[in-house]
Amino acid sequence: MMQGVRGAITVERNDKEEIIAAVVELLSAMQEKNGFQTEDVGAAIFSATDDLTAGFPAVGARRLGWVTVPLFGAQEQDVEDALEKCIRVLLLINTDKKQREIEHVYLRGAKVLRPDLTK
Repeated sequence: MMQGVRGAITVERNDKEEIIAAVVELLSAMQEKNGFQTEDVGAAIFSATDDLTAGFPAVGARRLGWVTVPLFGAQEQDVEDALEKCIRVLLLINTDKKQREIEHVYLRGAKVLRPDLTK
């Protein structure tokens, strides 16, 4: 069975290495909380707000060794009063877990996006 796992994180600066490090942190937390391996990931879809132009979030996944996972990046829609410097990801993973058992991960300033899911 395939399930979606959502996650998001913010960065302080529009800096390539900070973007990559934040994605590594986010994906690592998502793996830890949901107990999946890289080979369980069907695809990862990233988006970043328009104020993050220094680097591709998907590079963070490659740094984690996700070399065969299909990755896709997009720019988040520019909406008035939206959270700034935010990277979002949707992972499609093969798992036996039910959707209610999935733990979505929102870190740093991104916790405001889904306070109902943030512990």
